[in-house]
Amino acid sequence: MKKSIWISGILAVSLLAVTCQVSRKNAPQTAQTTTNQPVETVPVFTANPSPAHLTPEQSLNSFRLPKGYHLELVASEPMIHEPVAVAWDGNARMYVVEMNTYMQDVDGSREHEPTSRVMLLEDTDNDGKMDKSSIFIDKLLLPRMLLCVGHELLVNETDTYDIYSYKDTNADGVADQKRPVFNPGKKAPGNLEHQRSGLDWNLDNWIYVTVDPVRFRYTNGQLKADSIPSGSGGQWGLTHDNYGRLYFSSAGGEVPALGFQINPIYGRMEFKDQYREEFNAVWPIIKTPDVQGGLHRIRTADTTLNHFTASCGQVVFRGDRLPSDLSGDLLISEPVGRLIRRAKVSNKAGKTTLENAYHNEEFIASTDMNFRVVNMYTGPDGCLYLVDMNRGIIQEGNWTRADSYLRPQITRLGLDKNIQHGRIYRLVHDGLKPGAKPQMLEEASSKLVTHLDHANGWWRDNAQKELIVRNDQTVVPVLKAMATGQKANSALGRLHALWTLEGLNALDKEMIMKDLADNDAQVRRAAVRLSEPYLKQNDAALLARLDDLKTDPSFDVRTQVVLSLSYSSSSRARALAQEVIALAPDNEMVARAQKSLDKNEDVKKFGRRLGSLDETDRKLVLSGATIYKSLCTTCHGSDGKGLESKAAPPLLGSQRVRNRNKDITIRILLHGLSGPIDGQTYPDGMPAMGANDDEWLASVLSYIRYEFGNNQNPGVRPADVKAVRDQTAGRQKAWTLDELVN
Repeated sequence: MKKSIWISGILAVSLLAVTCQVSRKNAPQTAQTTTNQPVETVPVFTANPSPAHLTPEQSLNSFRLPKGYHLELVASEPMIHEPVAVAWDGNARMYVVEMNTYMQDVDGSREHEPTSRVMLLEDTDNDGKMDKSSIFIDKLLLPRMLLCVGHELLVNETDTYDIYSYKDTNADGVADQKRPVFNPGKKAPGNLEHQRSGLDWNLDNWIYVTVDPVRFRYTNGQLKADSIPSGSGGQWGLTHDNYGRLYFSSAGGEVPALGFQINPIYGRMEFKDQYREEFNAVWPIIKTPDVQGGLHRIRTADTTLNHFTASCGQVVFRGDRLPSDLSGDLLISEPVGRLIRRAKVSNKAGKTTLENAYHNEEFIASTDMNFRVVNMYTGPDGCLYLVDMNRGIIQEGNWTRADSYLRPQITRLGLDKNIQHGRIYRLVHDGLKPGAKPQMLEEASSKLVTHLDHANGWWRDNAQKELIVRNDQTVVPVLKAMATGQKANSALGRLHALWTLEGLNALDKEMIMKDLADNDAQVRRAAVRLSEPYLKQNDAALLARLDDLKTDPSFDVRTQVVLSLSYSSSSRARALAQEVIALAPDNEMVARAQKSLDKNEDVKKFGRRLGSLDETDRKLVLSGATIYKSLCTTCHGSDGKGLESKAAPPLLGSQRVRNRNKDITIRILLHGLSGPIDGQTYPDGMPAMGANDDEWLASVLSYIRYEFGNNQNPGVRPADVKAVRDQTAGRQKAWTLDELVN
């Protein structure tokens, strides 16, 4: 959810032979089949799409898909409205988050009223369509994250870090029990588009979120926080693959995918060539005038969106009821372009790379101007699920102000009138029947263990999670047999058995030693990571065993050895890490692993640089660092140098930041900044942040001026902000550089 074509020549690889063979230039009106209607009726390109709201049946006829694929309607209005996220419990009951106050008019009026909710949907006749619903939780403030744990649902709302557990104790479909599971009691800063998403229970039993530099562990019914020094990154949407690799995206930074090289706990690692520049181009099948970036982000030839501006809701598809060549692919939604990108994920000597599966076209595209997918999931039935807000405006009010490029486009088309709808679709394929419905909440733990080897990643993940939530130690012996290959099972089954043992605190060194010799590289890699508690103790036997892996045929394993050795303080561990690096002189991942660790340590030591400041300024800078890493990095970059996409101007060395007149930066943060900056035009202006209080603004500016302006004493206090706020009271538009310097 950020301010966010089907056009192809014959593909060269048989792997992608499922696509339609239509070129954008020649554009014959033929293609595949969608539900209820042939694709021939959906043009290759529509120059003047109607902004009118479509019924669900009409929407189903608006999609272009690869041959054999179909979208089916799972739920729609009036059953649901404004859906943004879903989660299934162990019995495949679907919980749907509704943001019912999100942009109900072009001004975002009454957005923060607590009238949103979580719906509970059920498919009682197993036909794939939801036929039973109830309001599970009512009167919420824009709920944004949810996670099922056993019979409970964890929920986080906008503007707060608090997370509560809800439970239905009398089986009427309505939560009647609420308890806190994480309550720091602090207000969450920033625009609602810049707050966290996720609650993704990963393979490693840590629960990850975007934006905030933190992850959680679910222990004894509570979420225990662990800091991620270099931050988690990302914005709206979070997913993981079969091996626990996390994929973030940043709509504000116009970055469709990031953070997927290493786990963020070890630091940050990005490569310029992890995908090519052409990967950033998107291919809608309709004219897309309502683009936040304005003319800068529109193709002059056909007025289509030319670049990701709203990437979100990504998923690595891990189901078993769609063609096998889709398994492991990364899907990214672009709701401004009304399309879904399909990216092939490759491992090249340990480095993960992405490539569009098609040439100048997309996996799914729609002529429905209200098609706004904001989240995607692998479902319990092995199919792909799309959460479509189905609305006219997708950008939040900060980007639809009276002086914005967007507002006249929205009002001209009447997009602001299309509200309170919503669709959930599932993607199916000819000849592949959706899988059976799980009953994990009633099953014995011994039965859950068998699901750890299931072909559908949803089943593996949720069986692991349920076993850990139950903390049933009776299954430990069979898990150990499974993890070491004594029982016939797949490498993925062994992997989940290992991590389930870890989650049950039943993993021992002997088990790790055995799996360090597994014939599957990803199992060996996991065993290296699982050795970290012993490395913290400088265990000599483990160090000696890791020495055997310094020439491992898999660079994934070697990279993990370098990362995990950082947990040991012994000189032998440091020497071994250098040996691993020396033995792979031409491998980028192994070399960069140590650099990422070093940078991570620098972040941990950041407080040492503040010793020269008095206590008040030191607290402001530290508070501002947290806000900056959570909010500002998506556009300005973690190092203040900006992003390659040039989403926003660099802060490092900026004359506004370095200027002794701190009032300039205060004015910018209060009211925003528009127009060219230092001769460069950017897709968006700097939004106003004046809704935050004086201390919040002073903290951000103190950090920015100290970190990027070479100001040894940043000197921005809340009183300074208040003075400028009073002087500029009544100003309703962003500043220009000419106004600020004259």
